[in-house]
Amino acid sequence: MSQQNLSSFIWSVADLLRGDYKQSEYGRVILPFTVLRRLDCVLEPTKEAVLKEKEKREAAGLNPEPFMLKKAGQLFYNTSPLDMKKLMGDQDNIAENMFSYIQAFSPAVRDIC
Repeated sequence: MSQQNLSSFIWSVADLLRGDYKQSEYGRVILPFTVLRRLDCVLEPTKEAVLKEKEKREAAGLNPEPFMLKKAGQLFYNTSPLDMKKLMGDQDNIAENMFSYIQAFSPAVRDIC
């Protein structure tokens, strides 16, 4: 597939996915969800270890942040038991679950979300 054909195909799929959003509103929705999904994928392999580490360090009365960063293997983490798949599975509570999911990111990520 040529570069031009690929570009046209991607934009045609984007138009289908956009649904009721106006073209000017599209970026305000799709870009943040793309970033959130990417962060979710990056953290997926270490999610359970981070949650266990948080529980362990808080029980010991320690600040869990440096330990969670180490477990995550990244410069950020998320302490929510939710992930994007679980969020999508509970459509009735999506707004409040999404808010709590975003608030569970480490402070540096919350600043960009």
